[in-house]
Amino acid sequence: MSFNGIIPAVLTPFTAADEVDTEALSANIAHLVDHGAAAFVATGTMGEAQSLSTAERRLVIETIVAAAAGRPVISGASAGSTAAACANAALARDAGCAGVMSLPPLNYNGTADEFAAFFAALADAAGGLPIMLYNNPGASGLDVSPQTIAHVGAAVPAVTCVKECSGDARRIAAIRELTDLDVLVGGDDWALEGYAAGAVGWVTGVGNVAPAECLALQEHVRAGRLDEARELWPRLLPLARLDMTPHLVQYFKGALDAVGLRGGPVRPPRLALDAQHQAILDAAVAALGVPAAA
Repeated sequence: MSFNGIIPAVLTPFTAADEVDTEALSANIAHLVDHGAAAFVATGTMGEAQSLSTAERRLVIETIVAAAAGRPVISGASAGSTAAACANAALARDAGCAGVMSLPPLNYNGTADEFAAFFAALADAAGGLPIMLYNNPGASGLDVSPQTIAHVGAAVPAVTCVKECSGDARRIAAIRELTDLDVLVGGDDWALEGYAAGAVGWVTGVGNVAPAECLALQEHVRAGRLDEARELWPRLLPLARLDMTPHLVQYFKGALDAVGLRGGPVRPPRLALDAQHQAILDAAVAALGVPAAA
């Protein structure tokens, strides 16, 4: 299975009692299904995966799978050790996911062979599910080069695609030149450039808030309508620029609330936005100009 199109990186709503709000999560997914989402990423950075217990992780994944109306769900499995990542991959397999996404081992600047061994173990634990290799230097503590990605892709057939979050559109051309892997844009603020460079999809925070507009951007570029894409892009860009920031979860949960969806509170150690950051978010949401969710 290949993954392409608009793939929201799903946020995890919590109740006032700090429990996973499955009703809100299901409602958000239903809205995204209705507005063109092709697939979903669960339990990633945007989903506050690091703050979820194992039972909560399973609950989140199962809720998204049930609400996704048959669309693929890819579960984040990133961890600091092979054993922990494999446990997350096995849970994703058992919970009905169609694929697994993982950074290389967190904050471990290993060799290409070590990374290949890590992803091979992950593939075994996932029981044959396709693996999305996730390159995000800010999240993992290291930058996986196109050459290392090619090495892993050649060694581990289960690795079928790359979520590239370096922010460098030249990486997409380099990865496509060296491999047969599909490449998806990871960082929201270079989606226009990424699609133009050959990305087949976009794993997106903005897609939670404005899925129809993200889909329109994708279709404009694919059809060669660059003038239309450039006209739409300034509406999406202010919110997209908030993706690669320390407050990304707060910003995108706040944006969901602002458009009538269900964001809600974040878990500590994250704190609520202060007035300065709230004003930044308010301006970004205003620029979107999307109608309130029904």
